[in-house]
Formats: sequence, structure tokens, C-alpha cells
Amino acid sequence: MVNTQTSAPLTELAPAARRLPMSPLLALATAVFITSLTETLPAGLLPAMGAGLGVGESAAGQTVTIYALGTALTAAPLTAATAAWRRKRLLLTTVAGFAVANGVTAVSSDYTLTMVARFAAGIAAGLAWALLAGYARRLAPPGQEGRAIAVAMAGIPVALSLGVPAGTFLGSALGWRTAFWTMTALTVVLVGWIAASVPDAPGRRRGSGEPGQRVLRVPGVAPVLAVTLVYVLAHTVLYAYVSAFLDRLGMGGSTDAVLLVFGGASLLSIAVVGARIHRHLRLLSIASVLLVAVAAAVLALLSGSAVLVYVAAALWGLGWGGAPTLLQTAAGTAGGKAGDGAADAAQALLVTLWNVAMAGGGVAGGVLLDRFGAAALPWTALVLLVPVLAVVVIARRDAFPTR
Repeated sequence: MVNTQTSAPLTELAPAARRLPMSPLLALATAVFITSLTETLPAGLLPAMGAGLGVGESAAGQTVTIYALGTALTAAPLTAATAAWRRKRLLLTTVAGFAVANGVTAVSSDYTLTMVARFAAGIAAGLAWALLAGYARRLAPPGQEGRAIAVAMAGIPVALSLGVPAGTFLGSALGWRTAFWTMTALTVVLVGWIAASVPDAPGRRRGSGEPGQRVLRVPGVAPVLAVTLVYVLAHTVLYAYVSAFLDRLGMGGSTDAVLLVFGGASLLSIAVVGARIHRHLRLLSIASVLLVAVAAAVLALLSGSAVLVYVAAALWGLGWGGAPTLLQTAAGTAGGKAGDGAADAAQALLVTLWNVAMAGGGVAGGVLLDRFGAAALPWTALVLLVPVLAVVVIARRDAFPTR
């Protein structure tokens, strides 16, 4: 495995034993969970949030958009600006930022203030996403970096499959503000957990140059970033409007069940990727795109069968669940070849493009839905996945290596 550290030898942080340090990694996974859930939680609470803020549902929905915008605009520059910070200090700062932003969201009755808080949460998310995968790598013993990232990234499918439904239920039962207060309390607990169990690490040395200026020239980085942009766009076009697609099929009442299947398959995908990524990054990346493409094809051609819709959801989850781990590992491995700081710079660019793709997918999916109907969504995802698969297959092995 290529050493993608930016400042210190891996042995400074990794335990002597070959076992993964689970408590610190689970703390990072909880940070990933909070980041993902903070972004998506409003989607299940829009009517109540709109009423509480005195705006319509479409305006309330912009609380998700502005979060992604905050991440996309600030991830790269802030990652560069904080490169010299101690890693633990930076992690605690970003997690505390979530606590403050969610707390303000919970108490605010003013739409503008809420949007400011959501933008601030997006800023914290950009720093967190650029930091967490690299931190997980540095916590792992040699040869287990991919598995460490898989543990940390497990927070994503947990948030999507369990966190959003639970938050929606809590918001419906006790009010949407209670859901955000619960998030705030969980984040405060996480601050203590990180302080107690996560080892510190130095930042990048000052004067070592700006890796962001050269990382795109490193073999392998540009293909990974291109795949990230289009792959996330394809996924978001369909995922953001999956309820509308299911309504078209007469399965609107089964949205929770379909997403539960998707989430369960995503968790299985995380486990498989975590066990195999250190030797089969390229093969797993190809399989990931193929599975999502097959799922999109089933939804486009055979969605008249409810059983096949569930099959497609399972295939989709199996393909997509491990995608964040695969892409972040590929970006970190390729970027790390350029030396000090380049791996973190590659991660920051990946985070920026990821959120640009999410925002673009939401807009593009909405336009497709209005002009062509929900049937266009899986077809669009399928068309976008063709070049993604081509790049993964033909890209230099610097991008998606096989061990």
C-alpha cells in the first residue's frame, strides 16, 4: 500500500499489533454519520420545517442545497489554510462546528439565520470530509489502510438507511426541532469521545509547498476525480427523486422499505469493500459501477414488477455502498505519490467535486422530472454511468491499482 501520509511516519500513530484501533475508527465513523445525517435530515422534515420557518417546502428544501454549497465552495481553500493544524485539533473544531450549527438550526425561527447555520454546517462538512479518510488511513497498521477507511465510511450508509428514517420519525413524533437537538447532543458526546480516544497527528509542515497546485498533474488523480464527479451525479439524479419515481410506479407507500433494502445492501457493500480493498481496488471499482448500472437498467426497463424494484434497490446498494471508500482510497493513494500534503489536497478536491455533483444532480433531476417525468431518471443515470465505467476500465493503474 502506498504511504499517503503528509507529515509523519505511519508507525507514529499505528498500533504495533495488526488489529485495527476500533474505538478511534468508530469515533471517526460517528463523525461521518453526523456529517451525512446533518446534510440529509431536512429531506424528511420539509413540511414541518417550512411551517416552523414560515416558508414553503421548496424554500425549506434549499437548506439541503446551501449545505452542499458551503462544502463545495470552502473544502479546498480551507483544507489548504488549515494544513499545518494538528489533526486532532482540526477534527475537534469541525465536530464542534456541527454542534453549534445544528443547535442554531434547532432554536431558529428565522429562515435567514437557519440558512446561515446550514451554510456553516456545510463548511464544517467540507473540512471533515477532507480530513476523515486520511485520518483513518494514518490510524491503521500497514496494509490495512483500506479497511480502516471502510470502517470510517460505514457512517454513510448507516445515516442513509437508519438515521434519516429515525430522524424523520422523531421529528414527526416530537417536532423537527427535537431531531436537530438530538443531533446536537450526539455531537457533544462525540467531542468527548474524540478527545478521549483518537490519537493526535501533526499537520503538514509550513513551507512544504501548496500540493493543491500540483496534485492534478499527478498520474491517477484526474481520472479518479472525473469518475467521482460523474458517478455521484448519476447516483444523485436518481436517488434525490426516488420517492417521485416510486410514486409513478404506485409504490409511494413503500419508499421506506425500498430505501431500507438499499441501506442494508450498502452496509454489506461496505463490509465486502473493507475486506478486499487492499488487494482489489480496481476490480471492486469496476464491480461498483456495473452494479449501479444494472440497477438503473432494471429500473428503466423492468420497473413494472415490484419484486424487481426491490432487486434493483439491492443491486444499487451493493454497488454504491462501498463507492465513497473506493473513491477516497483511490484519490488518497494516487495523490500521496506526489509527497507532502498532496493526499489531503486530492481528498479536498474530491469532496468539492462530490458536493458539486450532488447539487448538480438535484437540479438536473428536478428539471428532468418536470420536463420528461420520473421515467427519465434511471435512463439518465444509466447514460452517465457508461463513461464512468469506461474511465475506470481504461484509466492508468495509478488511478485504480490492482495489488
